[in-house]
Amino acid sequence: MGLRIHFVVDPHGWCCMGLIVFVWLYNFFLIPKIVLFPHYEEGHIPGILIIKREFWELCNKCNLMRPKRSHHCSRCGHCVRRMDHHCPWINNCVGEDNHWLFLQLCFYTELLTCYALMFSFCHYYYFLPLKKRNLDLFVVRHELAIMRLAAFMGITMLVGITGLFYTQLIGIITDTTSIEKMSNCCEEISRPRKPWQQTFSEVFGTRWKILWFIPFRRRQPLRVPYHFANHV
Repeated sequence: MGLRIHFVVDPHGWCCMGLIVFVWLYNFFLIPKIVLFPHYEEGHIPGILIIKREFWELCNKCNLMRPKRSHHCSRCGHCVRRMDHHCPWINNCVGEDNHWLFLQLCFYTELLTCYALMFSFCHYYYFLPLKKRNLDLFVVRHELAIMRLAAFMGITMLVGITGLFYTQLIGIITDTTSIEKMSNCCEEISRPRKPWQQTFSEVFGTRWKILWFIPFRRRQPLRVPYHFANHV
């Protein structure tokens, strides 16, 4: 069965969408053409605010201009800035805006899995078995089997998430996404090697390492040195 398109005729929705399109066109075309570029030509603003556009490229699938190191996701149907991969576990692409949240998801999943495994192992050696007050109670009769199944799922989860987390850390340290590794399009000589503090700071949007572990904040793009800007 093909993909069915659900089209809703809603005047209120059309007004909201029309307003969004107007604001987008106004800020994307009129503001740069009427305000930014004339100020740039007169020398009122630095060229670094506009020079990044020179390094954009045309996507051959959606026919839109995109920054370097972007990739078109066939599942999402659009380009993603600095796309690492499409993750089915979050039903979304992992890219520049949410890569830091994906790393936190892997990290805290590992902590939670280790805690669950520790609880399961302690059950075997330290916890007394449940008292058989009621033989018809399912948990009492199958307590050991339930804990064994939980331990098996925990070990499986820990092995999988550890491998994923390790590949993500190596990718950030080497400043290479998973797609770039598979396509072999980013050689070490193509751009200068950054220190690991710089690459992690760019992913998390801050140089404060304590904030790398806090998900309840808003990520801001980190300003990088100009000699790295042409390669980001």
